[in-house]
Amino acid sequence: MKGIKMHFNELNLSQELLQAVEELGFTEMTEIQEKSIPLILQGMDVIGRSNTGTGKTAAFGIPAVESINSDDRRYVSTLILCPTRELAMQAYEEIRKFARYKKGVKACAVYGGASMEKQIYELKRGANIVIGTPGRVMDHIRRRTIKLENLRCVVLDEADEMLNMGFREDIELILANVPEERQTVLFSATMPPAILAITEKYQRDPVQIKIKSAQRTVELIDQYYFEVAMGRKTDALCLLLAAYNPASSMVFCNTKKMVDELTEELVKHGFRAVGLHGDMKQSQRTQVMNGFKNRMSSILVATDVAARGIDVSGIDVVFNYDLPQDNEYYIHRIGRTGRAGRTGTAYTLISGRRQYYDLRDISKYINAEITELPLPDKEGIIAMKKEAIIRELSEESASPRHEAFDILDRLASQGLDSREIAARLLTKRINDEVSSLPEFDIPRPLKKGKRSGSKTVKVDISIGRSRRIAPNFILGALVDATGMSGRDFGKIDIFDSHTTVEVPAAETDYILESTENLKINGQQVTVKLWDGSTYGNKKNEKSFGRDKRERNPKTDRKKMAYGSRKKSEVYTDYIPNRRSRTKKRH
Repeated sequence: MKGIKMHFNELNLSQELLQAVEELGFTEMTEIQEKSIPLILQGMDVIGRSNTGTGKTAAFGIPAVESINSDDRRYVSTLILCPTRELAMQAYEEIRKFARYKKGVKACAVYGGASMEKQIYELKRGANIVIGTPGRVMDHIRRRTIKLENLRCVVLDEADEMLNMGFREDIELILANVPEERQTVLFSATMPPAILAITEKYQRDPVQIKIKSAQRTVELIDQYYFEVAMGRKTDALCLLLAAYNPASSMVFCNTKKMVDELTEELVKHGFRAVGLHGDMKQSQRTQVMNGFKNRMSSILVATDVAARGIDVSGIDVVFNYDLPQDNEYYIHRIGRTGRAGRTGTAYTLISGRRQYYDLRDISKYINAEITELPLPDKEGIIAMKKEAIIRELSEESASPRHEAFDILDRLASQGLDSREIAARLLTKRINDEVSSLPEFDIPRPLKKGKRSGSKTVKVDISIGRSRRIAPNFILGALVDATGMSGRDFGKIDIFDSHTTVEVPAAETDYILESTENLKINGQQVTVKLWDGSTYGNKKNEKSFGRDKRERNPKTDRKKMAYGSRKKSEVYTDYIPNRRSRTKKRH
């Protein structure tokens, strides 16, 4: 009957395993567990398509523990391959918990960045379930410290991520050197062609299980986005962290370099932030994770790969500093909050039209609304801090200490009443909390067009009509690079070898910084502040828009009206927010 979930005690499991499962608080099975565990217990090959946070570890861990018998004491019976150390460690810890009361089960985790000698010692003691990363498993196979002649089952967990990390060759070598008569179980969030090729080559009549978990994963998570000018995301993130003050949050970046740079900036602004990525030593990663789990740091900045396998409860907010490179990654990211039936919040920062459309595609993919919010300004943050202090004090149940009344009495003797004392204390607290806020205007793109009366300057771009450049090429490149609106740019004058564009004077430094590596129509250009000079022969220069060259008003008016030559082309002033230009041929 639809809606009724299966319980673990309905499975034909040993009493020892059921006791361990019950003590862990597991009663009802998740969808992936209900559909895959019975098949794996029967020895069938399985392809499970499911996202992070759906209970996959138990789906393969419980059958692995149950399959161990008295004949499996001296050799590896089950091999579980994971993409990262964190995921391998997590799977190892869960399997140990499942095997708490089942005698003869010995699990061992092998992964890079840890002592090889210690792992060899554990393996020689007779491990029958090995969990590891492909690279380190291959090292042990070469050393003959892992022997797979008696292997009965191999599990590929997060198979798509292992391929993304370049482990395909290792995986194929491992699968080619295990007994042909074995069970192969594969779990993956996505099914790219490379995964399908592995299933076709190494699995026998696999049963496919697809869990539609995208909607279930995100339905309890409030999702919002903020549109900010390119280059201002760090300042925007600082504002949001100060405004919402989450007790625990994760910030996702696409590159290791960005993780390091952003973590450094957040620490400079007074936030308790730590970074996590694949280039860090295992001791560093362990230290970072322990500090985050123990609340010594409240912000974890990480890449998608490094975050795989992290199991931290109670994350209040997830920030997408960079848009994920895959729609499934978005689900993995925001699934870090809102776990176990709790609600959560996810915020995404975007810049420019391209990222707006990418986010819109993600919204359609997950079938959930992602709502735009305005960034809070400094006054708004102060107002939020005031409300938070009011809530905190009104909910405070602890009785005041007598030392506090003693201090009040002494201050009263100096002429300070209790209202003045409280005001001074609250002012100091508010000032402390907002002192690290960045000093800048709200970092959102100018959407309402160029402000009337605002001062403009011109920038000079080293490309012109001789390179077959049109105004829409110039405008599109500037909008894409800066994240500003097309209406923020003024008149565009295109000459033979260069182009000038009117821009808001207040945004000049930002525009020049954003266009350092600008390409227009596939050609590298330089952008600088226009100094009023012209390039080449003035007689050959023409422009889209009003040219600033000296003209004879009478003759120029006639030329513009009737055309001075048969083949001359005359263009009206180019208005940036139009899709096309009017073109007349005489």
